Amino acid sequence: MKTAFLSGSFSVDASAPSALRTALTVLHRANPVLSWTGWLNVGLAVLALALLPLDQRLVTGALVWVKPLKFALSVIAFTWTLAWLLADLPPAAQRSVRRLSWGVALSMVVEQVAIFLQAARGTTSHYNVRSAFDGALFGLMGVFILVNTLMTVWALYLVWRHRPHGPAGYVWGVRLGVLLFLVGSVLGGLMIRLNQHTVGAPDGGPGLPGLGWSTRAGDLRTAHFLGMHALQVVPLLGWVLAQWVPRRAVLLTWVGAAIYALAVGGLFALAMAGRPVWAQ
Repeated sequence: MKTAFLSGSFSVDASAPSALRTALTVLHRANPVLSWTGWLNVGLAVLALALLPLDQRLVTGALVWVKPLKFALSVIAFTWTLAWLLADLPPAAQRSVRRLSWGVALSMVVEQVAIFLQAARGTTSHYNVRSAFDGALFGLMGVFILVNTLMTVWALYLVWRHRPHGPAGYVWGVRLGVLLFLVGSVLGGLMIRLNQHTVGAPDGGPGLPGLGWSTRAGDLRTAHFLGMHALQVVPLLGWVLAQWVPRRAVLLTWVGAAIYALAVGGLFALAMAGRPVWAQ
């Protein structure tokens, strides 16, 4: 794992379960706000998973609790990764980190409340303006999606303004990973503007198992998904390269991030052309 997180308090020599417990403990000490937000979504993921076999209602062609489950897992990955990366910023930046952490936590809680509430009602949360209540709830989600995007911009500023602790390859992995994550967030905003995620067909219909991405038309969620997970992939790439090829780590991290960005752009172009990633 990381070489510098809280003065190297996490060791890769420990067994996997022990290492995970240590990492989560250290993470909670470093950023309790985002740590608790992640744990809240662990509970929500368990709840959605328990409800899946009990509730056979369908929303846009999928079981009603599939979407809340996927969003809970996504929020866990986002909040814990962001907390992990920002913990390596110097003390001068930690006051700002605490403030933006509260903004991210509030945004994620509001979004999850809306998603779970609408799932319980048997309807969709995103792009739903069928009634005044649905429209108001979706509008509230939109406000806090914007808040979260602004918090991400703030995080991007911090990791470029203040050098994260660690080898150069990892530092650039963090900076480029947050930048690409922001691009993925903007693609989410485009879906809100279009009021759907499918291009060339209505939302719903045949999709890839588990993911739900359309197999008959373009689907902006593919590029959105890849862009969002740059937050995990690119910093990890930079860290691995810093261990394996330290002299070339920065260059290769930039190359890897560029390839990743091209992949996100390619999936976006494919979706806008109305073509699925995998046709059936």
